[in-house]
Amino acid sequence: MHRAAFRLPIAVTIVTLLSSSAALARDEIRTERVRFAPGASSAVVEGSITGDETVDYVLGARKGQSARIRLATPHGSNYFNLLAPGESDVAFFIGSTEGDQFEGVLPETGDYKIRVYLMRSAARRSEKASYRLEIAITGAGDPAPKAHGGAPAGDALVPGTSYHATGDVPCAMGGGQPTGSCPFGVERKGGGSATVTVTKPDGRTRAIFFEKGKAIACDASEAHPGGFRASREGDLSVIRIGEERYEIPDAVVFGG
Repeated sequence: MHRAAFRLPIAVTIVTLLSSSAALARDEIRTERVRFAPGASSAVVEGSITGDETVDYVLGARKGQSARIRLATPHGSNYFNLLAPGESDVAFFIGSTEGDQFEGVLPETGDYKIRVYLMRSAARRSEKASYRLEIAITGAGDPAPKAHGGAPAGDALVPGTSYHATGDVPCAMGGGQPTGSCPFGVERKGGGSATVTVTKPDGRTRAIFFEKGKAIACDASEAHPGGFRASREGDLSVIRIGEERYEIPDAVVFGG
């Protein structure tokens, strides 16, 4: 059975996926996060699976946002399920019985899993399926919860991410390198508590932790001789981690 190709009536962006592992056992589920381009509300994923391979495409969204997800594939046994945040097995949309398209309002805030797979009969024959997954998330969703004292604990997530804001901040990696720009994403918890994750020019990331608007620490995923230092320059937090230097505006941490 062959399924017709389709197109969403809105602009979509081919996204780069971050795979959790280059090679996994056939019985394991490969996880890849879908990231929308800045300003985009939709994305396209193209891939293939063979036999028992299963892929979870992880996508952040808010309760009350609308989702449209469609799978185009020439293989009649290739489907996707949709799992709510926190679920690892139970799906609220099952493609093999409900079809190749989901349209509806999302029930929770968090990371959804779009699980792509082959039916057991095809998987046992080690068949291969190529597919195109089109994803659109629209609407603002429910307002962010309130922290104690009535202050907002966060704002709407950037579609396709777990971040409340994304952009670029000034950065320098030392060693005589000039100051440039590094992409960042921020997860806000309210009251000036936040985690700012910066992507360095070599593709690695650096997480910087804030409490009450003050930079207090960074991730220890790699050695950084020279330690962690933070100072203030106007409305900027200037962070030095060894030879690395980052300038984080207050607006990134507090919003607005």
